[in-house]
Amino acid sequence: MSPYAAGRRRVHRSVATGVPLAVLAALVVAGPAVGAPSGNARVTASATLGDIPLGSFSNGLLSGTVADDRGVDLGGIGSDIYPSGRKGEFWTVTDRGPNGQIKVDGKKRRTFPVPGFDPAIVKIRVSGDSVRVLDAIPITTGSGKPVTGLPNQQARDEAPYSYDAQTPLPYNPNGLDTEGIVRSKDGSFWLVDEYGPSLVHVSARGKVLTRYVPKGLNLTGAGYPVVEALPAVLLHRKINRGFEGLAQLPGGDLVLAVQSPLSLPDTDAGEESMTARLLRFSPKKRAVTAEYAYRFDPVGTVDPGEDDTSELKISSVVAVGREELLVEERTDKAARLQVVKLSRGADILGQAWDDSTTSPSLEQLEDPAASGVPVLRKRLVVDLGMVEGVPGKIEGVARVDRDTLALINDNDFGMSDGTEAFDAQGRLVDSGIETTVTYVRLPHGI
Repeated sequence: MSPYAAGRRRVHRSVATGVPLAVLAALVVAGPAVGAPSGNARVTASATLGDIPLGSFSNGLLSGTVADDRGVDLGGIGSDIYPSGRKGEFWTVTDRGPNGQIKVDGKKRRTFPVPGFDPAIVKIRVSGDSVRVLDAIPITTGSGKPVTGLPNQQARDEAPYSYDAQTPLPYNPNGLDTEGIVRSKDGSFWLVDEYGPSLVHVSARGKVLTRYVPKGLNLTGAGYPVVEALPAVLLHRKINRGFEGLAQLPGGDLVLAVQSPLSLPDTDAGEESMTARLLRFSPKKRAVTAEYAYRFDPVGTVDPGEDDTSELKISSVVAVGREELLVEERTDKAARLQVVKLSRGADILGQAWDDSTTSPSLEQLEDPAASGVPVLRKRLVVDLGMVEGVPGKIEGVARVDRDTLALINDNDFGMSDGTEAFDAQGRLVDSGIETTVTYVRLPHGI
């Protein structure tokens, strides 16, 4: 068991930094009050992750990786959630680490306040109103070095900067912006990444076995095998909107969801589009075997009051049948869960829509079905925005049983954008948003 199986009540930072994690393991964190029923679905339980200093957590996994955590606690594990097979226990994964944006001379710069942070697979247990860390596995290269969460390629990825956006940081071809997670029968893990975008196979001990990327990415210098096995059209992913959802079908195939429409033929087209893509990957064949077009509901339907279509995202996909998926489409404030069936007739892999020169592109079609594109048919299961007690920015969904879902939010490590994210001493001004696991009961199941 990892030494970080701990939670604790929020205390002043000057006290917290001096408390050994072994002591933290005995402390419990009180969670928020459970919301009242709303509509047909209702929150039945809610639990919160305690405050664990990020430096202690990271250095406990890989010594010396974090010199200064700037007062940031462990967070960001809400990128996804996957049942471990034991009641109340789940596998989760952090994203690339604390990051934000600060405008300098009118242009936004991407900041990495803790550049040594290494993404990790985190096993948690939900007990009462607390979430405890049972184990943590650092994600490493073939030689055991941290992959880090830093961007890979200059010009293609955002340039990384220090916490105050003043000092450029180096790119790292090993860096991963990890999101979705599933666990195979052999104990290894599959993750998806937003940078490539890529599909990453990781050993049970966290070592990257293979990273599958789009054809033509030309990623060099990585400390693990990189295989160009994904459609080249994915090179047009929107920045910070690569793969986010990952599901494992009963037969073993994986389904990868691109978070947002591709920027085809340009950024404006992607911002206005309502059509995202799902890909089916066969671990046995080590190849993509199908591709599907997924159509968002209007943004005002998903999130009443929001009028910016580019706020729509797919954050989680969950297998709920041999060929059926639960798909979460969301904004940062609201989310709806839909069921789709992956029929053979909906496969568009290898068609003109995978050619970046096709005009109009799939993303530009106002009505893809009317243009002969098979769009996945969907059925609404629950509108989470109408369920009292569900937090914002839900990025992970797990099926607990026929009638119950476990949801986890991304708290962004307590960070916010802008110069006000850190005080004059360079310490985090915490947003107060906690990592929460919320159970939702669906009276009619899925």
